[in-house]
Amino acid sequence: MKKYYFLLLLFFLGLVWSGINPRNYGHWVGEIAAPIAGLIILIATFKKFRYTIITYSVILISCYLMFIGAHYTFSRVPLFDWIREYLGQDRNNFDKFGHFFQGIIPVLITRELFLRRKIVTGYRWISFISFCICMATAAVYELIEYIVCSVAGGSPATFLGTQGDIWDSQSDMLVAALGGLFILLFLRKAHDRIIEKEFPGTFISKSETNSSAR
Repeated sequence: MKKYYFLLLLFFLGLVWSGINPRNYGHWVGEIAAPIAGLIILIATFKKFRYTIITYSVILISCYLMFIGAHYTFSRVPLFDWIREYLGQDRNNFDKFGHFFQGIIPVLITRELFLRRKIVTGYRWISFISFCICMATAAVYELIEYIVCSVAGGSPATFLGTQGDIWDSQSDMLVAALGGLFILLFLRKAHDRIIEKEFPGTFISKSETNSSAR
């Protein structure tokens, strides 16, 4: 259990750092809402369904990206300003880096849940549905951002980090799709091995279980 408490400690350390003199407190509150909501859900479901430590770790990385974006705003993260100047880019692409992880998280969570709980039968179907959920999550997130900006007012360009790009929402979803595909195409087997190591028997089918019982 110590490793889970350690991840929890890192989460709160990142949250506290993020809240120390952020560029805009209104923006900060809006950005940290998602990580805090996610934390509440994961804590509430921990006893019923515990994910692998690697899944929790990747979720924490994604939360840290949100904390950094909340502190500086996504269009003004210093490291990516330097990268923009060094590579001659026309925008700060930290938000795209964050959306790449936004595509990774739903795939990891969905695959692990489906595989271990046997919710979906068929290995290929699990990959397909995981990717569909990845895309649905990316789309819903863009809609939530639109609703929040419409209700709260203020500067949508600052909160959304569009930086003058009229296709920002579409490119955000594209990058999220690439994140999901990255897991499914290159790290799916590694994810399977991690799941089987922490939760042995995950990939034993019901028919194999019945035959071994005989």
